[in-house]
Amino acid sequence: MSPDLHQLPPNLPAPADDGACDHLPGAQVPSVRLQSTAGRWVDLAEIAARPAVFFVYPRTGEPGRAAGPEWDAIPGARGCTPQSCGFRDVHSEFARLGAFVYGLSTQTTEYQREMAERLHLTYPILSDASLALTRALRLPTFRYGDWTLLKRLSLILERTRIVHVIYPVFPSHTDAPAVAAWLRTQGGDVGKEKR
Repeated sequence: MSPDLHQLPPNLPAPADDGACDHLPGAQVPSVRLQSTAGRWVDLAEIAARPAVFFVYPRTGEPGRAAGPEWDAIPGARGCTPQSCGFRDVHSEFARLGAFVYGLSTQTTEYQREMAERLHLTYPILSDASLALTRALRLPTFRYGDWTLLKRLSLILERTRIVHVIYPVFPSHTDAPAVAAWLRTQGGDVGKEKR
């Protein structure tokens, strides 16, 4: 039977907060250029000048191919498709809250583009296949086979700084609602000129 990438199996192991993101709140977003599924290169410092959300995920699965029990055994690894679709499904709320949304993984742009088209994503996915941003921000990673993959987290950016981090994210489908809830606690100030 083909796996349903939109559903999480029961009893997945939950990731622990290992402190790997403790250094991120308040950090300056570096000027790193990443390729986007929208077909252009973007400078992260320019993106971060306005309110933005980066949801970070390990890797998306492929239709009809099971990742295998070893993938499901990694705490927090499973769930990239539900996370991505969660942000797609409430994308208009993020627009209303004044925040741009971007996905981020270490997969290639070609791989990401197929996924973005298949899932009808309404926002761009950025590829850090070179690990330039991962290294610059010291984002948490893990190894899976030959790949270096990012651990699941969300960064909320404003005025070129990281203003809030959600880590670890589990289960993955709760990420978009948690990010939107945090933005709402800011009283609608995200994206508005502060005096």
